[in-house]
Amino acid sequence: MRTTLTRRTWMISTAAVLGTASFAGEESLNIRWRPNYILSSALYGTATLSEILPEVTKTGATSIDLWPQPHGTQREEIESCGVKQVQQLLEKHDVRLGGIACYRPGAFKLDSEFAVARQLGDSETVLVTTAPGDSTLSGKPLDAAIRTFLSKLSQAIKQAEAGAGIIAIENHSKSLLNSPESIRRFTTLVESDRVGIALAPHHLPQDGNLLADLAGEAGSAVKFVYAQQYGKGSKEKLPKADELLQLPGRGSLDFGPLMRQLAAMQFAGPVEIFMHPVPRGVPILNSTAEITTAIRAARAYLDGLLAS
Repeated sequence: MRTTLTRRTWMISTAAVLGTASFAGEESLNIRWRPNYILSSALYGTATLSEILPEVTKTGATSIDLWPQPHGTQREEIESCGVKQVQQLLEKHDVRLGGIACYRPGAFKLDSEFAVARQLGDSETVLVTTAPGDSTLSGKPLDAAIRTFLSKLSQAIKQAEAGAGIIAIENHSKSLLNSPESIRRFTTLVESDRVGIALAPHHLPQDGNLLADLAGEAGSAVKFVYAQQYGKGSKEKLPKADELLQLPGRGSLDFGPLMRQLAAMQFAGPVEIFMHPVPRGVPILNSTAEITTAIRAARAYLDGLLAS
């Protein structure tokens, strides 16, 4: 029997097919991309690298981000234990040095951190720091300040371009990069592909769509992503349950738009599940096992967003 396909039926069928194809395409994209997780040593307080490195693969990460005092003591272990011993530990646990928190030396004193990256890391090791400057600037004065900052950073940029590592400037409160506008202007003005931003939702309006837009607009200038929300803040001592609201999946921030944007970008840089305890330098929970479990839960939340 011959079936007559009406225009309405054809349109409904076509829409269904296209919708299925679109969904399949998005699903395929999500299947192809997975976050390149990096583990922050600071989450474990002053635990040693020999204690922390076995946890890296358990959290789903492949690399470690070394933090110095007052947040941790693992960066200092390179001096106290020696490069060779740290290298042996990294090799033993099949962990690469993916990042170094460089807030103490600052953006203009990165020579020692580049040296560590050369010895223990590779050309993709990310040095994260901040941009000192007036946090209230806007418009042309902001552009001028960013250009001045980049000019002062020129020697470090040359090292990065020579393969010593990647420089990521975190948007941070009370710094030159502290707002959506300053992020947009910085990523427009920076010229080297070895310099970019460390996107930190904790220091931005808690708007998932805004975060996704910022990442999309910055594109390849995004070099590092902190998976940390504001929660109830990180400056004052809070009940532990409130403090943990900084972790993905615990507070109110929807990381979905940002994660889907990173998937669309095929973002290859590090994604770090993070929070600040009060006081700094203490582990976020009482035991190594509890900390790893909390990180795994945050990772499961983020990964789950890619399937939704």
